Amino acid sequence: MKKNRFDLITILGHTAAGKTAFAANLAHRLGGEIISADSRQVYRGMDIGTGKDYKDYMVEDTRIPVHLIDLMEAGYEYNVYLFKHDFTGAFTDISDRDLIPILCGGTGLYIDSVLRNYKMINVPVNEVLRSELEAKSYEELKGILRLYGPLHNVTDTVNRKRMIRAIEIGMYQATHIDSNEKERELNSIVLGIRFERTIRRKRITDRLMNRLENGMVEEVESLMKAGVSAEKMEYYGLEYRWISKYILKELTYDEMLSKLNTAIHQFAKRQMTYFRGMERKGTSIHWIEGQLPMEDKIVAAMEIINQYHSPRT
Repeated sequence: MKKNRFDLITILGHTAAGKTAFAANLAHRLGGEIISADSRQVYRGMDIGTGKDYKDYMVEDTRIPVHLIDLMEAGYEYNVYLFKHDFTGAFTDISDRDLIPILCGGTGLYIDSVLRNYKMINVPVNEVLRSELEAKSYEELKGILRLYGPLHNVTDTVNRKRMIRAIEIGMYQATHIDSNEKERELNSIVLGIRFERTIRRKRITDRLMNRLENGMVEEVESLMKAGVSAEKMEYYGLEYRWISKYILKELTYDEMLSKLNTAIHQFAKRQMTYFRGMERKGTSIHWIEGQLPMEDKIVAAMEIINQYHSPRT
C-alpha cells in the first residue's frame, strides 16, 4: 500500500556530496525541475566559489532547468525570508506545469524553512537597537542571541554584523507574529547524499584544489574590482572570505589555502550536525551513500519514491 501523496522531493547533503548531479539525473528520470537551496548561488558572478557547476545540469544532452540561481548581483544580502518567497513562486510555477519540483542544496536553514513550513516575517531594520548592540562584545552578542533559542543558522555567528541582524530578527519575532505559524503544508520526500568522513574530506580538498586551479582567485578579484567590499566578502564566507584576505595581502597563499581547506571541512561537519538536528525534530531523511554509481543512487531513490503516490495522481 502506497504512502501519502508527495508534493516535493528534497535533496540535501554536505558540501562536495554531488547533490547537483544527482538531482539533475533524478529530475531527468522523473520529469522535474530543480529549485536551488543554496544561500550563495543566488548571486551572479559568484560561480566557481559557490559551486554552481552548470555542467552538472546536463543529462544526456538535455539541460535540466534550475530555479533560484543567478537572481541578483553580488553585494546584495539575500536571506531566508526572500528565499521562502522565491521558493513559493518557483514551486507553484513548476507544479502548475504538472512537473515535479526538486529542492536541492546544502543550506539547512533554507531547506528547513520549506519542510517545516514556517511563516517568515519581513523584519525591518531597527537602527536604535543596532547602535546599542554595536557597543557590545562578540561574546555578549552571542549570549544575547542564545536568549532567542538555539542557533538555527550557524553562519549567524560568523561576524558581528550577522549576529546583530540575527538578534534584531529574534527580538522582532518575540514581540510580533508567531514565527511558528504554519503556511501551506507540503509533503516532501527527503533524500540525503553523504560520504563517510575520510572520503568526504578527500573530496572537499580535491574540489578546492580544482577550483583554485580553474580561476577561483580571479573570480574573487573580479568581484572586488567591481565594487564588492571586503566586508561583503566576509559576509559571504568560506572561499570569498579567505581568498579576499589573500588578495588584500593579509595572508600568504599557503596560509589562505590551509585556513580555507580547514573552514570547508568544518562547514561540512556543521551541515551534517544540522541535518541530524532536522531528523531529531521529525524530518525523515532517506540517506543514500554517495560512493554508489549514479545509476545505483537513482535506483535507490526510485525505490523510495515509488512508495508514495505521485503528485500527478
